Amino acid sequence: MDNNFLSAEYIELQHTAIKKLILDQRLNEAISLLAPLVETIAQAELQYKLDEIRFSYTSMLQYMQKGVEDPERHSLYMKLLAETLEINDRMKISQLANYKYNSYYRLKAAYSNSHNNKNLEIIKTELETWCIDSNLDIKDNSFESDQIRKRHEDILAEMFTYIYLNTHWDKTDKLAADSFLKTSNVAGNDLCLMVSAVTMSLLVCFDSLKMKWLLDAYLHTSTNVNQRALVGIAFNIHLYEERMHLYPEIRAQVNILNEMPEFGKELNRMHIQWLFCQETEKIDKKMREEIIPEMIKNATQNLDLPLDETDDDNEDKNPDWNSNKKQSDFEDMMREVGELQQEGADVYMSSFSQLKRYPFFEVLSNWFYPFDKQHSMVVNVLQEGTDPKNIVNLILDSTIFCDSDKYSLCFTLQHVPESQRQQMLSQLTEQQLNDFTDDMQILSAKKGDTQPNIVCRQYLHSLYRFFKLHQSRKEFPTIFDGRINIHRYHTLRDVLYKEEYLLPLANYYFSKEHFDKAAEVYSEIIGLAKGKADLFEKLGFCFQKQKEYDKAIEAYLKADMIHSDNVWTMRHLATCYRITKNYSNALSYYKKVESVLTENPNVTYYIGVCLAELKKYDEAINYFFKLDFMGSASIKSWRAIAWCSLANDKLEQAVIYYEKVLTMKPNYKDYLNAGHAYLCTKKIDQALSQYNKAYSTIKSKERFIELFYQDKELLLKNGIHENDIPLLIDLL
Repeated sequence: MDNNFLSAEYIELQHTAIKKLILDQRLNEAISLLAPLVETIAQAELQYKLDEIRFSYTSMLQYMQKGVEDPERHSLYMKLLAETLEINDRMKISQLANYKYNSYYRLKAAYSNSHNNKNLEIIKTELETWCIDSNLDIKDNSFESDQIRKRHEDILAEMFTYIYLNTHWDKTDKLAADSFLKTSNVAGNDLCLMVSAVTMSLLVCFDSLKMKWLLDAYLHTSTNVNQRALVGIAFNIHLYEERMHLYPEIRAQVNILNEMPEFGKELNRMHIQWLFCQETEKIDKKMREEIIPEMIKNATQNLDLPLDETDDDNEDKNPDWNSNKKQSDFEDMMREVGELQQEGADVYMSSFSQLKRYPFFEVLSNWFYPFDKQHSMVVNVLQEGTDPKNIVNLILDSTIFCDSDKYSLCFTLQHVPESQRQQMLSQLTEQQLNDFTDDMQILSAKKGDTQPNIVCRQYLHSLYRFFKLHQSRKEFPTIFDGRINIHRYHTLRDVLYKEEYLLPLANYYFSKEHFDKAAEVYSEIIGLAKGKADLFEKLGFCFQKQKEYDKAIEAYLKADMIHSDNVWTMRHLATCYRITKNYSNALSYYKKVESVLTENPNVTYYIGVCLAELKKYDEAINYFFKLDFMGSASIKSWRAIAWCSLANDKLEQAVIYYEKVLTMKPNYKDYLNAGHAYLCTKKIDQALSQYNKAYSTIKSKERFIELFYQDKELLLKNGIHENDIPLLIDLL
């Protein structure tokens, strides 16, 4: 097929097919498919490299055939696979270069026509010159100062674009990039942008030299730089894990970093913060539908809400896991918002999602630049308010918003006069002002030693906005979607696959009710070390929530062996046994719980249920009478007494209690069973009346007949003739 007429979809499929052959170690087939493609694009460098790979591989096979022992054979083979993968990647980029539907290739075409002479060394020199000059010349908001700022921003945009579009570094590029990490004459924010550019370039096309540079950048003394590098490392290992085994030098660098105690700790924290970003849509929905309406409601009235009656509390979490006390609905929601923020949740995405349409965000690099009050598009917004307690400064110096949102906030406030901004300030309470000020002081005290978790969180939130809101977002990898299990990747296993890191990860999944994922990680922890009771409890709870009751029972039994007679564990064992219809074992555990919780209504009720299912009706009724005496669940106790009476040939008592149930809020089953009670006491008209109500509630004759015949044995036991049953149904 003529390369000029290949569709983009075909090129992507072709690239994927060749990549699979390489990763499946079918190198000859991959080379055979690549060779004619490389010829069509007429790139001498790629043609030369592919010929070199083919020659090396052919020679290696010939030596092997001759029985020549070569201790380096495997290493060479891995190197050839890696190089072929890289040619395949670059081949795809070259083939897609003419497809201007994609913003990346449009940018690539525009840049190649206007910046042929640029390289990293020249850009670095320009940034160093600016850094020195800016210390001398930028002293005010004059036209000259503004021009210096804009020149700097142009250089940064150029640097970002150059790195982003350069899919393959050579040794010269790598050396120039290394020099950025060593110089003190490139501004910290500029280096941060460079880290983001390298990260984004890697997401387009893997380049081992860029990956090594990110690993080096993690060692930089600036927290802002090394945390961005950490995110870039994690993102790209996540995206390219399937090929990482072909780069032993990358694995070696990771192992060296693993000798630093903070690397594993920070990577694990970043992993959880990354996962937290996946909760953003759910948080947005909760903010819009629950928290904000509750805040509005709380502002207008105080509500005294009655407690809802609950049927069962057997799926509650163990109170030993969390010592927080109950608060009012509003206080609880506000506490939840605060906890979400502290944990790293993104609670402001929906607020700022509509504020990314300013001209500032039309420049790709601006999405990644740290917030800078000296930016030419920001400095004019702030020039009127020099007071450190100016509302804008208070907010922008706090850690509340990520960099992207701070820019959005500035451009939004640009249209608000200073007088109105000060009015906003005057409306803040003294406590709110103090909170803002304290936050600012904490951040200021850490200038140059900013807390890594704050920097990483804010950077991830800025990236989340880019990948979810940028106009070309569909062209980028879905880096925030899908399963993110970097602790299982071979490249990072020695770093993260440890109990000290797996436990916070499992607890995170557990707290967010991702019980399937939590169960996987708790199981991994138990496999690494001797399990503690609380681990088996949580594992059992995860299985119970997924309705895998046999697995839940197994986990709870192990917890009970380690920490015997724990009420919470015994109660959940009882629940799982009851749900799986093992009523004898369920009763045994409910009795143990009863010895501790002697007056608990739910325990009393379910002991009665188990006894009834075991056809011990007299004992069951005694428990239901006890429940009725407690007065905590009248209709539930009456319904149970009525059914046991009906099943135990106490028909008049059954009628009495079903009549009580019918005065409450009966369901279709109550109508049906009341009909049975009347029928068995020869009160045919009343029986038919209740059957008709059941039939009207069910609204399906077939379903009604099915339910009726389920109780056939009960009716026969109480003297109803089998031949009369179809006649009764026809009377309805």
